[in-house]
Amino acid sequence: MSFTGTVPTRALGPGGPEVPVFALGSWNTWDRMEFDDAVSLIRRAHEVGAAFFDVAHYNMGPHAENAKTDLIFGEAVRASGLGRDEYLLCGKLWLWEYPQTTFADQMRTSLDRIGVDKADLVVVGDYFGEVDVRSIVTDVAAEIAAGRFDAWGVNNWAIDDVRLAIAFAHESGLTPPTFAQLKYGLVRRTMAEGSYYGDLFRSGALALQASDVFEGGILAGKLAPSRKIGADVGGIRERIVAAYPRVLQIADGFGATPTQLGLAFVLAHPATANVLFGVSRADQLEDNLGALAMLDRVGVDALRAATEELWLDREVNADGTWSI
Repeated sequence: MSFTGTVPTRALGPGGPEVPVFALGSWNTWDRMEFDDAVSLIRRAHEVGAAFFDVAHYNMGPHAENAKTDLIFGEAVRASGLGRDEYLLCGKLWLWEYPQTTFADQMRTSLDRIGVDKADLVVVGDYFGEVDVRSIVTDVAAEIAAGRFDAWGVNNWAIDDVRLAIAFAHESGLTPPTFAQLKYGLVRRTMAEGSYYGDLFRSGALALQASDVFEGGILAGKLAPSRKIGADVGGIRERIVAAYPRVLQIADGFGATPTQLGLAFVLAHPATANVLFGVSRADQLEDNLGALAMLDRVGVDALRAATEELWLDREVNADGTWSI
């Protein structure tokens, strides 16, 4: 049965925009479907109030595949008939070749490829080693002043760098990050639920944007993904595959699908403002929308109790240093 309601909204952190709790990500999403299907999916997302699209130019570091997904999205959103004021656009700024490739250059290229003048917000990507946090905050502020986006967040940053970014922005009268995009779901909980990020969430300094909820499709039943998927932090992917039958069993017990179970779990976190997922078919979007009714029906306490055993990354560092 198709979803007939409207996706609720939450604030994406202090001073951040009101956003739908569901958003469509684009890492090899739009290039995995027929063009007409992409157009229909965009229209359906708008119809249910979930017209929030995370779209990036994948061309640097471990993402140096020069994917066409952002080009296809730009063509599809225009074909959908949506005006620029009818959807939210979140871009990415990469640190892999920064500062040699400046944020200004990255934004100009990304916006030109999509065919728009500005994004609504951006996520500043993850990194290895050390980064110059003060320069990042300053350069992000310059892009905000140039009108290329209004708000920003961080993606799997080490907690000390997040704290420095917030403090430096406040001290300098610049815009601080308002959300953290973290890998979070039934099996990966340590960063989002640990004390480090937890302190920032509880204080209201940051909101949580959950990503990689289904571990590249594994927790949606695709146990051997053929496409490139996210990093296996902590080396637990084999255990995740082995846990899928239990995920399916728990979901069945609630009269839900595994994807609905996973999304409902993430939405139950009090800091979660928004969840990113990739869908390439209309029925996948409808299935995901069913998580809203499931959460209302089951409740947070029962959901947490039933899924406690699925937390598999307990040994991974909670401070974002991506090790055990």
